[in-house]
Amino acid sequence: MAETLAAQLTRVQAAIAVIEEGAQSITAEDGRSLRRGELKVLYEREKNLIRRIEFENNKGRTVAEF
Repeated sequence: MAETLAAQLTRVQAAIAVIEEGAQSITAEDGRSLRRGELKVLYEREKNLIRRIEFENNKGRTVAEF
């Protein structure tokens, strides 16, 4: 079964939080390194997921923002 939009958003926001806390990349004692996702990409994904969730919650109706 596919992951819900809410679950995806939770996962993306958790990844953002980890990076914002200073864990963008890590290097192990043996020299191997790991680089987490780019914040810009994660922010865009977060914004997209929020829009999709709002769209679903509004049953497809667009709500104007002023």
